[in-house]
Amino acid sequence: MRCPYCGHQDSKVTDSRTAEDGIRRRRECLRCGLRFTTYERVQSAALQVIKRDGRREEFNRDKLTRGIRQASAKRPLPTGAIEKVVDDIEAELQKLGRAEVPTSLVGEMVMQRLRQLDRIAYIRFASVYRDFADIDNFREEIEALMAARESRTPSAQLPLIPEEKPLPAEVRRRRRQRRPRGVRPSLQGGAREPDASPQQGVEGPVAPEDRGLE
Repeated sequence: MRCPYCGHQDSKVTDSRTAEDGIRRRRECLRCGLRFTTYERVQSAALQVIKRDGRREEFNRDKLTRGIRQASAKRPLPTGAIEKVVDDIEAELQKLGRAEVPTSLVGEMVMQRLRQLDRIAYIRFASVYRDFADIDNFREEIEALMAARESRTPSAQLPLIPEEKPLPAEVRRRRRQRRPRGVRPSLQGGAREPDASPQQGVEGPVAPEDRGLE
């Protein structure tokens, strides 16, 4: 196993653990002493990919990973998200039980997962995979993506101010019992104001014949 730091080919295994689809090994370079991790996976029957021009080649996991990484460059994807996409696609292809699959099937699998993962990465990959002839095809793809997003978004908006529910009759009765006489609540529902009545010392209108006494 070649060291990724100094290129030395000899290393020793310091730890081995079982992973989801293989074995995870921790190695230490015998020249520089730095450690790195490798994964060993079970090699299933060779899967052939049929290209658009009819040529056939063996399914290349590293090539698929590079293509997704290029489409996802500088995108804030979670750690390990690309590896998870490749693992899912490879597992789904193996479950088909077919010796050959067209590249169109692999491409659709990638686009289906990138559509859910990151829209920008999806558009980048689609522009290369589908080879848009002009700007109209590119616009149609973006409009289809936006339409799918809007269909998943609820159309009804929540009210800015929640509606007040009426108080139960028992609560309203208790509040009236605690309210002092001659005091009524303000229209704004906040502070109370005295009842404008003669009992509260509020004078009524002045008669015309009494104005000369002022």
